[in-house]
Amino acid sequence: MIRTEDLAMSAMRALRSNPLRSALTALGVIIGVASVVAMVALGRGAQARIEQSISSLGSNLLIVVPGAMRGGGGVRGAAGGWNSLTMGDAEAIQREVEGLAAVAPSQRGQAQIVAEGLNWNTRVEGVTPAYLLARDWSVAEGRFFEDRDVAQARRVIVLGKTVAENVFPNTDPIGQTIRLSGGSYEVIGLLASKGQSGFEDQDDIALAPLTTVKRRLTGRRGTADSVSQISVKAASEAGIARAQEDITNLLRQRHRIRGDEDDFTVQNLNSIAEASQEATKTFTALLASISAVSLLVGGIGIMNIMLVSVTERTREIGLRKALGARKNDILQQFGLEAVALSVAGGVIGLAIGVLGAWAITAAAQLPLTVSIDTAFLAIAFSGAVGVIFGAYPAWRAARLDPIEALRRE
Repeated sequence: MIRTEDLAMSAMRALRSNPLRSALTALGVIIGVASVVAMVALGRGAQARIEQSISSLGSNLLIVVPGAMRGGGGVRGAAGGWNSLTMGDAEAIQREVEGLAAVAPSQRGQAQIVAEGLNWNTRVEGVTPAYLLARDWSVAEGRFFEDRDVAQARRVIVLGKTVAENVFPNTDPIGQTIRLSGGSYEVIGLLASKGQSGFEDQDDIALAPLTTVKRRLTGRRGTADSVSQISVKAASEAGIARAQEDITNLLRQRHRIRGDEDDFTVQNLNSIAEASQEATKTFTALLASISAVSLLVGGIGIMNIMLVSVTERTREIGLRKALGARKNDILQQFGLEAVALSVAGGVIGLAIGVLGAWAITAAAQLPLTVSIDTAFLAIAFSGAVGVIFGAYPAWRAARLDPIEALRRE
């Protein structure tokens, strides 16, 4: 009986005797594993970025905007159009809907900020103090405005990091004065950085009291009581769906809507995140499946080369059998050669895949996520390819008749 260690050494010697052929044989597996690892890492990076972008907007967040939801997912105007939300709606939600942590109406505008000879065009939002809690935001320096600032429509403003860096590049912005739409405003705070959300820089923003923005900055069509949107933070993740339903019913009642189409939309960011992640998972699985085809091609290449090897080594096989090697010994030797080729290709492919994933995610500015289970599955799958596609050549080698094998030239 031949020991397994001896069979393994014999298999390694056979592979080393033809290094170029062994490398070309493993090439298909290398490409397959590298492709699968890179595509899975890219997909997981995209999922992480989506989750990061959505969570940066605020946890347990519902956003109520004017207009009805289109079938394709966008928002369009309906009866009541873009003026359908009011301060009264926000107050009613705060008063009548249970399980809420914060309700923050806001008014969005665009303006040019001028300070110390520099200017910057940015998004200016009029908000209430509850906005920070609703959007999970904080003030890095200075302070945020209070209810009395909103009640008095004071000209105070809190800048995002991007705005502050562009209008006060070498100066502490706190206490400085900026000009905005012909008026002077005191900078009282600097928002903590939130970074990118999709294609939008969340730090490119300035926040001012809602009443100030509505009276002085936005020449918005419609009533003075209307608002751009209402941010609603549920007290818990479990209460989001109930809060969404209650808000919808309340606004339908307040807006006297009798038909099927609302003049507002309540967006559940958790649902949007889940739908986006499911779509990304499906896309990742599709990419991985396409990449796995190259593993199939690599397996076929291993089988073909092993069949050629069996033919070339017919006399060797006959001699081994004549010296006492059993069918099982021959089967194990050729099986080990196929598995060794495949696993070696898997290890090299894993390394190339990780490097490729790093390069792709760095270029796309996505987080790199290569998990241990992905690496393990890549190696295990490459080993399985060697077992499956090396089985037939090993079987052919094992069933050769030693006398006939020794007669062959």
